[in-house]
Amino acid sequence: MTTSDRLATGWETVDDEQCRRATSIMELVGRRWSGGILLAVGRGATRFSEIVATVQGLSDRMLAVRLKELEHGGLIDRTVEPTVPVTVRYRLSPRGRDLLASLQPLQEYGRRWEPQA
Repeated sequence: MTTSDRLATGWETVDDEQCRRATSIMELVGRRWSGGILLAVGRGATRFSEIVATVQGLSDRMLAVRLKELEHGGLIDRTVEPTVPVTVRYRLSPRGRDLLASLQPLQEYGRRWEPQA
C-alpha cells in the first residue's frame, strides 16, 4: 500500500493504548444484541420487559447476560427501587449516552450503504 492509497483518517497518530481502548469498547458494543439494547434504553425503555419487547428476537436469558456486561462496562446504570415486588430500571450512564451519540455516524453509514430490509 502506498502513501497515496491511504486515507487521511486521523488513525495514523493513534498509539497502541488508544487502539486497545477503542478495540475494547468496539468488542463490547459489537456483541450480538448489545447495540439494540443500548438503542432501546436510549429511546426510553427502562424495564427488563420493555427492553426485551423492543429488541426483536432477544431472549430473556441473553438480555440478562448483556445487561450485566453493559453495566460492568459502565454503559448502563441499574437502579433497584424498593417496591413490592422490587422494580429494577435501566438507564444509559453518562458514558453510555456519550457512546450512543458517537455511534450516530454509524447509523448514517448504515442508512447510506446497507440495503433496505
